[in-house]
Amino acid sequence: MKRPGPLLTLLAGLVLGLFMLTLNATSGTKTASSSYSEASPSATPSSSPKKSAAASPTPTVTPSPTPSKSPIPNASYAGRTDDDTASVAVSIRDGKAVAYFCDGRYKEAWLRGPVKDDGSMKLTAPNGAVLDGKLQQGKKIHGTVKDEGRSYVFTADKAVKPSGLWRATAKVRGAKIDGGWIVLPNGRQTGIVTRDGKAASAPRIDPETGAVTVDGQQLTAQPVTP
Repeated sequence: MKRPGPLLTLLAGLVLGLFMLTLNATSGTKTASSSYSEASPSATPSSSPKKSAAASPTPTVTPSPTPSKSPIPNASYAGRTDDDTASVAVSIRDGKAVAYFCDGRYKEAWLRGPVKDDGSMKLTAPNGAVLDGKLQQGKKIHGTVKDEGRSYVFTADKAVKPSGLWRATAKVRGAKIDGGWIVLPNGRQTGIVTRDGKAASAPRIDPETGAVTVDGQQLTAQPVTP
């Protein structure tokens, strides 16, 4: 019987060769795979773009409301000059004023003009008289009247009807009549009636109705407003 030595050796060589071939194939696959993995850059997660911070809206500055100015009240004022020689009355309506300066004998002046927001006023008359005054807290007017080169200081307190300023115009017996009256809060009256431009003391009026008789004819005086 022959010994199987060479045959076993050959078979062992074949088995070993197959094993090595299999091992090389396996290693090559792994190496290629590994090389591919190393060559391929790892996927970098895309970073979402940073959102720019929203610009804060500029705060709207609301201007403080301008304090509304109190309107000059519509009212009448009447009083005497400091030397008690004449009366002064002022009637204010819608920021305009009309005033009457009268000594009850022959001196008189009708004055007009605007009243400023602070209550000050400068009223003028056709004969050149000027009244400078200031309304004080809506209760009285203090100022001066300049007439024929003389200055008169006066204070006129707020007047409530029937006190205040009255006027009547008419034609009586062919003469043009123009009468002005100042009725003080205490009931005292000062007035002048001009007949065709000639001044004289005025008769008393009824302060409740304005009725007055001039040269035998009854007239009705009206409260004066600008």
